[in-house]
Amino acid sequence: MKRQLIYIAIILILGAGQVQAAVEDSDASTMAGYSDDDTWSNPVSPSMPNYLPSPCYGDSGRLNVGISQSGPESERDKAYITQGSTLSFMVSVENEGDTEVEADLSINPRGCPFEWFSWATETLSIPAGGSRSLPLQITPDVNAAAGKYKFEVEATGNCRRAGHETTEFVVQAMDYASKTYVSGEGDFQISKNLKSMKSGIRSTKDVYFKGEVEDLVKNEYLVVGAKGRNPNFWEEDQVDDYRAREIGEALMGEESFKSSAVFGGVGARVTETYDVTNMTSKVQDFTLHQTGSLKKMAEFNTEDEFTGKYWIDAKQSIPGQQSLKEQEQYNGSFLINRTIVFRDQTKPSAAPCQEGDCPGISVPKKPSPCQKGDCSGVYIPKRLAPVHVVSPCQSISCHSFADRLNGFGK
Repeated sequence: MKRQLIYIAIILILGAGQVQAAVEDSDASTMAGYSDDDTWSNPVSPSMPNYLPSPCYGDSGRLNVGISQSGPESERDKAYITQGSTLSFMVSVENEGDTEVEADLSINPRGCPFEWFSWATETLSIPAGGSRSLPLQITPDVNAAAGKYKFEVEATGNCRRAGHETTEFVVQAMDYASKTYVSGEGDFQISKNLKSMKSGIRSTKDVYFKGEVEDLVKNEYLVVGAKGRNPNFWEEDQVDDYRAREIGEALMGEESFKSSAVFGGVGARVTETYDVTNMTSKVQDFTLHQTGSLKKMAEFNTEDEFTGKYWIDAKQSIPGQQSLKEQEQYNGSFLINRTIVFRDQTKPSAAPCQEGDCPGISVPKKPSPCQKGDCSGVYIPKRLAPVHVVSPCQSISCHSFADRLNGFGK
């Protein structure tokens, strides 16, 4: 048995040696056709680029940002706003690249609270070489400090150089504000009387109701020397669902707005009187622009749905220039919508003979001496002697004026 195992082991060893020799001969024959100088005889590692290709290869450009306001270019003080009011801007972004881009817009508020802005971030899809715009509203709160504010809009996008634009606006403080809100049932009465000679406005309100109401609002605001499109005075009235609970109850009132031409206003007055048992809704506002871009303009708007009596009396009077009157009376159940706009585009006329428009009448620039006959015996140079005026007048009043001139120095 042992001999057989030894015999088998010897055979296996001899067979393995023959196989190894055959493999070596095969390798030698395979390499025999190549010289030592052949490139393939000394393989090398593949070379790698020393930079990575950019995903923006062949596509670049800049995002240009612009911020503007509506209105004519000649309009001054467009960037003025009052506390609690809204100022509108238009943000435009231009794509200078060769492909469409998703532009991300963000607000840098600088010294402004984020709450003032209608949005903080936005995204715009802008085609190659095109532009897109979106509105931006800014509403300073009612307690905002008056002064100048700045903010910035920045636009970024893939394969684009970022763009940004900065602009500013000015907050004007209110000189007077009165806000009233009522909701409930029972008896209620309110009286308001505002007069401002600097703004040419007088507003009076006397309102009384007995019954129940969902909402009743009476607000008034005043800004002396308002600039831009801000009104000098505006009021907001609102009534929602007033109902008389029993016979004898009613919502009654008389409200008047007057802008006196004597104090620089538009010479307009609106008076409304009402006595209603039901008022489903009332939305009313009155604005007066005495200064600013819309100066010499007043606007009255009201929309009412009621059952009862209602009167509107409106008129405008500019002495020597124009006059108008409107009166309306309602008795029953109505839905009304009224708008009245007053403007004063007239120019004040100059006093006679101040612009050289009275030929033939010589008005001395300096008073001549001895006009009261108290220079007896005093020599008067010829250049100071009174000049006799030849009257070109045809009316009695004009002749009287010329006679008084000729009477100087007598």
